[in-house]
Amino acid sequence: MKRIAVFAAACAIALPVYAQTVATVNGQAISQEKLDQFVALLIKQGAQDTPELRTQVKQEMVNRLVAVQAAEKAGIDKQADVKQEIELARQGILVRALMADHLKKNPVTDAKIQAEYDEIKKEQAGKQEYKLRHILVKDQKAAEDLTASIKAKKVTFEAAAKKDSLDPGSGKNGGELGWGPATNYVPEFAEAVQKLKKGEMTDKPVQTQFGWHIIQVEDTRDVKFPELAEVKPQIEEMMRQQQLAEFQQKLIKDAKIK
Repeated sequence: MKRIAVFAAACAIALPVYAQTVATVNGQAISQEKLDQFVALLIKQGAQDTPELRTQVKQEMVNRLVAVQAAEKAGIDKQADVKQEIELARQGILVRALMADHLKKNPVTDAKIQAEYDEIKKEQAGKQEYKLRHILVKDQKAAEDLTASIKAKKVTFEAAAKKDSLDPGSGKNGGELGWGPATNYVPEFAEAVQKLKKGEMTDKPVQTQFGWHIIQVEDTRDVKFPELAEVKPQIEEMMRQQQLAEFQQKLIKDAKIK
């Protein structure tokens, strides 16, 4: 008997970690391996591996298994809508894992980010941004009259904007819109701005969906492109999304879809 007990103890000691049981629920075992996998998933999400975390994870696994067993006993897992949800969740997990695997095997390197940055910077070279003022009024006649008054120096642009502009944001500041590229504005407004030089004002009012505008270009300058360090996270994320979109399109293209 003594030999049998010693032999049994030796077997228990030699039992692989993954086969060890940390808890049982109604006879169903929760293995150390499953607990470690759960903890590893949480660590990937930013958690710290501590005894407290492992205790919480163990309790959570017990709670879930109790509920799952109850659901299965009630036949809930056989319900059509529940089976559909389970399948959709499975598909979602697989898709996310596939995309993560693709990015891991095809990382967006610093060299690729630098090349993309250089290309964007090249495209932006020579583009202008403008320091603008504008006056917004309801009808064309009012805009034409104000334009004439400003040109005749009967009133300054700033004073006219404060008095007559319907734009609540810029009107109180003399029509000041600040610096920005023409593309910040609706097409009709942007087109008028690009035709003006520093210090010039529109000869004729410009109509947009908002009303009639009198526009003045106070100053112009070349667009200052940000340093790579400032935009690297945005460029990297953009490239990751592009890469995933291209990968997905390739999968669809290569699939036999009828």
